[in-house]
Amino acid sequence: MKTVTIERIIVLGAGAIGSIYGALVSAKKDTTLVGRKAHVEAIRTRGLRVTGEINQTFKVKADTEIRDVPPSTLLLLTTKAQDSVHALRQVKPLLKKDTVILVLQNGLGNEEAVRETLRSGIEVIRGLTTIAAEFLKPGEIKVWKGETILGKSRTSDEICALFNSCGLKTRVSENIRAEAWNKLVLNCVVNPLTALFRVPDCEIVSEPLRWVRHSIVQECIKVAEAEGVNINVDADEIDRKIRRYTNLSSMCQDIIKKKKTEIDFLNGKIVELGLKHGILTPVNQTLTCLIKFLEERLG
Repeated sequence: MKTVTIERIIVLGAGAIGSIYGALVSAKKDTTLVGRKAHVEAIRTRGLRVTGEINQTFKVKADTEIRDVPPSTLLLLTTKAQDSVHALRQVKPLLKKDTVILVLQNGLGNEEAVRETLRSGIEVIRGLTTIAAEFLKPGEIKVWKGETILGKSRTSDEICALFNSCGLKTRVSENIRAEAWNKLVLNCVVNPLTALFRVPDCEIVSEPLRWVRHSIVQECIKVAEAEGVNINVDADEIDRKIRRYTNLSSMCQDIIKKKKTEIDFLNGKIVELGLKHGILTPVNQTLTCLIKFLEERLG
């Protein structure tokens, strides 16, 4: 099938991460951020203010809903994982045969859920990001630079070239499944612990939490192997990575803002797959229960 030439970009779920991607690609393509009303109004009034490792105000289009999906559109799906299906059902009638959807979210099972929701023939690409971002207030985002990884697909090379030209360091992977698992393990350590203690990522790399961190990793490795995925992760190396992260994790931000988290797609997914294979995952299960308790208490 002929490769699509991307003419415009819609970011569905313009929170912290989605806003960063939309801001940067807007330099090269007609881009619209789709987000919450307060954020959209702030962007329309003052522009999108980005601080941190990028310091710039971006003039980018923003709206509270997708009103049209023209031909040759790349749709960046950056909603929370649990919101994917609902968000896509709303826009499904607007999608064209040449629409390309890049699923840029945490967790496992995201792209499968997207494909099941959409009609066959629409290209769905799995993406991963190590960019960190905090939503400071409507219209203002703080960012720490990272890497974008794309699954191999007919349009992934074009997207990779576009992203790199916009300052988004990007590569295409031949084994996105293993890459997704590698990131999952890191997220399973960082997200629940930072959310429980409401601290920046680097602060969980303390000696009293060492056993907890490393137990999470070992359980993830066992489940990955049962799933037929050989992941190249080392608990001490993960500690060294986390020690450099000074941001608040997305789950920590969600708990602070009393929002539902992505725990079911992270530690909860490890528990689910562990049960499938008869593998005990007591540490991941405990963290999943604790986060769900927090969600319940916070409403």
